[in-house]
Amino acid sequence: MDADDLVVPDAAAWRAWLDAHEDEPDGVWLVLAKKGTAEPTTLSYDQALDEALCSGWIDGQKRGRDEATFRQRFTPRRKASLWSQRNIGLVASLVAEGRMRDRGQAEIDRAKGDGRWDRAYAGAATAAVPDDLRAALDASPAAAALFAELDATNRYAVVHRIVTAPSATARTNRLTKLVGGLERGETPYPRKP
Repeated sequence: MDADDLVVPDAAAWRAWLDAHEDEPDGVWLVLAKKGTAEPTTLSYDQALDEALCSGWIDGQKRGRDEATFRQRFTPRRKASLWSQRNIGLVASLVAEGRMRDRGQAEIDRAKGDGRWDRAYAGAATAAVPDDLRAALDASPAAAALFAELDATNRYAVVHRIVTAPSATARTNRLTKLVGGLERGETPYPRKP
């Protein structure tokens, strides 16, 4: 066990920990149970994420640990933190169930107020090519040909970088840069041979 790991027995204990440490700026590496695990915790990823969202926190990196558990990074949501469409859906359910806490609601209100809520991104499995990217690819046969050959990771990286741009100007700049890179044979991540 890493000295920085937080092990709590269950979802209720994670919620209590968040209540006591909601302003912990660096976050925590939380130990989560793999399916069928009862020791040292029964806390699942889905349970941990629900409680984190209720408290204005968000999940991050995942790391292996042992046969029964893994580690997941959780931190307070930052001011410019993007929202995923998945988390927006989860939050809607949590609000309807009356589980949202003040800090979690404040993060929702801030995202709605500054436009991040409306710019929520789709996950890799459901992300669609936006119209402006489709038009730019249609205008550049070389970029379109490479885009069509990209693996799922690189395709999603291109789409994600465009749809998460913080402004129309940034979006146009990212689009120009990414399509130009594709024209030159460049990809966001190295391609596997």
